[in-house]
Amino acid sequence: MCSQICPRGDLLSIKYNPNCFLCQIVCLKGEYLYVAYKSTLASSLLHKAGKRGLVSRVKRGVFVLVPPELGSATEYSGNPYLVARRLAGDAPSFISHASAMEIHRMVTQPQFVVFTSSTKRIPNRTVGGTEFRFVLVKPDHFFGSAKHWATKQESVDISDLERTVIDGLRQPEYCGGVTEVAKGLWMRREDMHPAKLVDYALRLGVGAVIRRLGYLLELYGIAPEAELTRLRGVLTATYLPLDPILPREGPHVARWRLQVNISPQELEGVRAT
Repeated sequence: MCSQICPRGDLLSIKYNPNCFLCQIVCLKGEYLYVAYKSTLASSLLHKAGKRGLVSRVKRGVFVLVPPELGSATEYSGNPYLVARRLAGDAPSFISHASAMEIHRMVTQPQFVVFTSSTKRIPNRTVGGTEFRFVLVKPDHFFGSAKHWATKQESVDISDLERTVIDGLRQPEYCGGVTEVAKGLWMRREDMHPAKLVDYALRLGVGAVIRRLGYLLELYGIAPEAELTRLRGVLTATYLPLDPILPREGPHVARWRLQVNISPQELEGVRAT
């Protein structure tokens, strides 16, 4: 036999044998099969294994082993964060938006879409019933990530606490709206670093983010006046909505050049989260 199990028991390494179809298969950490499509026999074997529910296809050349306790679960895709990383391939990426909010315990409802930010344009995919959405970011906006252990053996990059808030304020449609981002900010306010939030907002240089962040930090008393002054110092005269996915209505707040189109009751209700 040309297959070998490493002492840790989580790596199947294959010695090259041109006459053996097993040499077309590499299994990393006991869960993912990487296949070189050079053998019709290997391809046929995995197709049959998929039909029997032994493996599930993630993308071309990558399959995940279905745990025996799940039986013939043909839609099993494994840990969703690891799947997202593998779908991104070699492109720089990190788990972001609503998915990062869930990891950081900033939401009260389960999330059913996995969001990943990457400097490469990657098509959205649905794998094993889970939707994976990829958000394109500029290379100079690729900052503010941290390691998260998805399993005992493997970690993934995720947006850190402050970057998660910034991303939510830039693209609230990927987080359920600004109110949901405000809830996450309030829930983790004791762990937030106001100066870091302001640094990230200024580094990103997006006026809407600066306005929304400043307004929320002041409303909930999370940042000192010195940090708020840094944000106000770069505002232009243009008014932008607090939540871009809601109708453009409501009072204008000159202090932040912001149209507050979320009701005071809803904003105050965030404190009860």
